[in-house]
Amino acid sequence: MAQTPESMAATLPSGATPEAATPRPGQSLLDRIGNTPLLRFDQLTAHLPHVTLLGKAEWHNPGGSVKDRAAANIVAEGRRSGRFSSEKILLDATSGNTGIAYAMLGAAEGFSVTLCMPTNVSAERKKILSAYGANILYTDPGEGSDGAIRMARELAAKHPETYFYADQYSNDANWQAHYHGTANEIWQQTEGRVTHFVAMLGTSGTFMGTTRRLKELNPTIRCVSLQPDSSFHGIEGAKHMASAIVPKIYDPELADENLEIATEDAYAMARRIARECGLLLGISAAAGIAGSLRVAGQLRSRDSHAVIVTILCDSGDKYLSERFWTEK
Repeated sequence: MAQTPESMAATLPSGATPEAATPRPGQSLLDRIGNTPLLRFDQLTAHLPHVTLLGKAEWHNPGGSVKDRAAANIVAEGRRSGRFSSEKILLDATSGNTGIAYAMLGAAEGFSVTLCMPTNVSAERKKILSAYGANILYTDPGEGSDGAIRMARELAAKHPETYFYADQYSNDANWQAHYHGTANEIWQQTEGRVTHFVAMLGTSGTFMGTTRRLKELNPTIRCVSLQPDSSFHGIEGAKHMASAIVPKIYDPELADENLEIATEDAYAMARRIARECGLLLGISAAAGIAGSLRVAGQLRSRDSHAVIVTILCDSGDKYLSERFWTEK
């Protein structure tokens, strides 16, 4: 039964007014994290009428990437546990996007952020982090994200009273953000019709959390992880697990299948999507589409209709300084 203003006032706490209980207009920064749209890629699957390919457009998060989800949950859990307060400096290793999310939250919530990051991340990411006022400690590009992890660990060990080491690679709050958020959104947005989930591995939090929840909702959903095909690659944020420091939150048994993606294929897909679909995607997002099309190509037309969902980690605007855009 709808409440009248009188009945609503009767249920308010003592001293409260109906005006005080009325939601304030607009959204806070945290309100804007999650509930990102699913985009269709019908142009890419026109030759596969038994397949629908969808991508979750994570650049709609306020920090511009999927990492807003994990970063916000890591900060919230740190505060709830008492391990993190505004008197401490948030410290973590990052390839860029999680760092941007931390820096954004730090600026909004009033805490300091120090990030360890390889020097070869895109120029755009460096500029965004500088704009937010984060303190950046650069590491050897040849060591990739592993070098940044080692530096962050050393700093945290030497100065435990100074830093809250968020440690996105080991922090369960990372994958739990996707278990409670991303997976349920995919289920609701596809009305439970999702048949395949495909995502790149970095910290592995997106794949771990989303897969765990989707498998609970429907154990027949096939979940495919993607990673670079070698230790020397150009897919920022992605990890070649065989040669890298393996995140503690990563469970190699969770994926139904693992596919390797060449950097050149990710670059080519980014260009193709820009020119055929009118979307600028980040490199790992393009790799997700490339992997999804490989999965789609394995499906037989006589099978039931497939709905493949991948994660579009970020848009291409952080990579426009890269040379591959102008290649043919």
